Amino acid sequence: MGGIRIPSIEIYNIDKKKCYFNPGCALSIYKPESVHKIMDILNKHFGSVELHNICCRNNPRLAHGSVIINNCAGCDRRFRSLYDGIQTISLWEVLDSIENLSLPNHNGLTVSVHDPCSFRPKPQVHSAVRNILMKMGIEIIDSKFSGTKSICCGDNFYPQLKIETITELQKKRAAQMPCQNVAVYCVSCIKSMFIGGKTPYYLIDLIINQETEPRETRIDVYHEALNQYIDEH
Repeated sequence: MGGIRIPSIEIYNIDKKKCYFNPGCALSIYKPESVHKIMDILNKHFGSVELHNICCRNNPRLAHGSVIINNCAGCDRRFRSLYDGIQTISLWEVLDSIENLSLPNHNGLTVSVHDPCSFRPKPQVHSAVRNILMKMGIEIIDSKFSGTKSICCGDNFYPQLKIETITELQKKRAAQMPCQNVAVYCVSCIKSMFIGGKTPYYLIDLIINQETEPRETRIDVYHEALNQYIDEH
């Protein structure tokens, strides 16, 4: 942990004519209406961005030089590494770059932050996430294992490990958080923190001022829904 670093592309160099937002399977299943709210924010404050909903496990079918804005660490990793000519940047860096972006006030909320494992080599993403949280008046007390030293929430081990083993990993990871409230920016991490007895706050929910809901926490049923989305997109 804490070794390789992967730089981001420069936001000011993004060709808005080749810029797309891909919400990923988990957010699209969790709260599809939130996808449109994020699109509205991007189009109003960042520039003309098109919705792209082809799964990261499939050829994105985009022109060389296209940029995909991702809110999912797994999508970011796959799109930039599997497909030639495709560049990626996190939604969090884009939103953090927008001057005077109107955000809800969550003053009084104190959280620890769980960073998804696929974003581990991108400290610029960790920084952007924390900047956004602080802009909303949220206090942060980080875990010893955060940022480039973050540990997987457990979900990525499915189906390689037994569900009982994954549940123990989820509880162990949640227990490492100093705060009862945990800010996450991955839908799977919502479920892991909830299973571990913590109160998760999903960053997109915070940004659009909605309650975070664990919803389906049976890992096998949840992944069946993800796989169905992948097959259809």
